Amino acid sequence: MGYDTRGIMNMTNKSKIQIRNLEKTFSTGKTVTALKKINLDINDNEFAVLLGPSGCGKSTLLYLIAGFEKPTKGTIKLDNKIIKKPDSDRGFVFQDFALYPWRTVLRNVTFGLEMKNTPKQKAIEEAKKYIKMVGLDGFEDAYPHTLSGGMKQRVGIARALVYHPEVLLMDEPFGALDAQTRKHMQMELENIWEQTKKTVIFVTHSVIEAVYLADRVFVMTARPGTIKGVVDVDLPRPRNYTDDKFLNVREKILNLLESEVEKSLELTGE
Repeated sequence: MGYDTRGIMNMTNKSKIQIRNLEKTFSTGKTVTALKKINLDINDNEFAVLLGPSGCGKSTLLYLIAGFEKPTKGTIKLDNKIIKKPDSDRGFVFQDFALYPWRTVLRNVTFGLEMKNTPKQKAIEEAKKYIKMVGLDGFEDAYPHTLSGGMKQRVGIARALVYHPEVLLMDEPFGALDAQTRKHMQMELENIWEQTKKTVIFVTHSVIEAVYLADRVFVMTARPGTIKGVVDVDLPRPRNYTDDKFLNVREKILNLLESEVEKSLELTGE
């Protein structure tokens, strides 16, 4: 596949995201190292999943890629340019929907375009295109309180895509959904990704979700988080949760995770 055991792409392949010697510490009365010696590359158009025990720094790593946080050490590059701040080349989908309750679906999706002074009609046309893509055409005038959790998250995805970002960052976007809605949203996201071919970096706690969605799964250690292993998911799409090959990949990831979950529980005292 052109990668070494740390997930770093060989020079024969071009990567979209390049992370080198990344470390992140926080001061909470004492210094806490959240991430240590992260080295990885993510392909253009790849669906990459970050998976690890609670508190391992998955979301912190995603926030660093977004530019919401700054590295303590090391670099993160997008197309060989160092990421210094948030920008429209990266779209972000939050776990908690983060919609404006006083704005309709349409106006939630157009909000960022309005901030960029996009002409009103063009913003509406772009927003409607992505609202249709996520299956919400007909709900343009609905307010968030009238929508189900899955529908709210579709609005969040449309809002992130309307910028035409190079990379879509997703922080456990389906974590708050019930099992049936979550499974449906996984299938919907796969369809959207196949239409847009964005580079996606997706954080989850679910091994099944990771195997269903990912081209590669980056398994992280307990805090301080680093990359323990990279698992290729070379399975045809759409994937069958009960297929033997699917279960074999799931088992491989669980084996990598087992000792890290135990370490994480020891750190938290649970």
